[in-house]
Amino acid sequence: MNRIIVIGSSNTDMVVKSKRIPSPGETILGGIFLMNPGGKGANQAVAAARLNGNVTFVTKTGNDLFGEQAKSLFEKEGIDTRFIIKDKNNPSGVALITVDENGENCIVVAPGSNATLSAYDINDDVYLAGENDVYLMQLEIPVSTVEFVAEKANEKGNRVILNPAPAKQLSPDLLQTIFALTPNKVEAEILTGIKVENVLSAHKAAEKLLEKGVKNVIITMGASGAFLLNQDTSLMMPVVPVKAVDTTAAGDVFNGALAVAVAEGKDLASAVDFANRAASISVTRMGAQASAPYRNEIQ
Repeated sequence: MNRIIVIGSSNTDMVVKSKRIPSPGETILGGIFLMNPGGKGANQAVAAARLNGNVTFVTKTGNDLFGEQAKSLFEKEGIDTRFIIKDKNNPSGVALITVDENGENCIVVAPGSNATLSAYDINDDVYLAGENDVYLMQLEIPVSTVEFVAEKANEKGNRVILNPAPAKQLSPDLLQTIFALTPNKVEAEILTGIKVENVLSAHKAAEKLLEKGVKNVIITMGASGAFLLNQDTSLMMPVVPVKAVDTTAAGDVFNGALAVAVAEGKDLASAVDFANRAASISVTRMGAQASAPYRNEIQ
């Protein structure tokens, strides 16, 4: 069974619900407190595992309770955790989130150990991949690490999926190693300077990324679906309309599902359709990892 090697961040989200977000220097009494597992890498690894993906997750946690809890949760999801690194000098990543009664939020992230995940930390066995294995990464870890892994995977003929979030400018060398780049509308605009509002503008933005060497561009466009462009195909893939309750981690579920479908040998249009269906289910539920669907729900 082809592997999906997810390399990325793991955070613990600490959420306080309150009537309003406090002003600077102000203390207010809030309501419910929730502590949830998060981080883009972790969310994508869990999403892929729930869809029957053979997932190996590489991340860096602190030598603390948050790190231990995260690893335990990954193991319960059937994820291979052998290559998770413990940082002895930095704590696990955390996000402090305040949510008001209208659903508006204020978030401060302390990346902690995520920010120290270097290419030197990654065990050489991670690269002992079969030719149909897939690497999936995001940008909540150092870009230099992403560049190293992408180049090494590309040399071995493996496919690399990069979810460029949070968006930042990427080097031409990195873009040329990418099998599929999956920005959302905002990220596509940051990467190309083209505001993505419809299929026409999505096509222009995707075309610009293809010119930089990316083999396949998939721009996720929320309730409108996802736009796929490569040398042979230009497709707008719609989603099944649903009543969205919480869009947190919908993009992560999309990417985890996409990696599963690609690893299984689906053509890219079918893979995007599969990912759209997984993401559509996730937005009907609260939470990040908790919202990721299981394979039988999609079938």
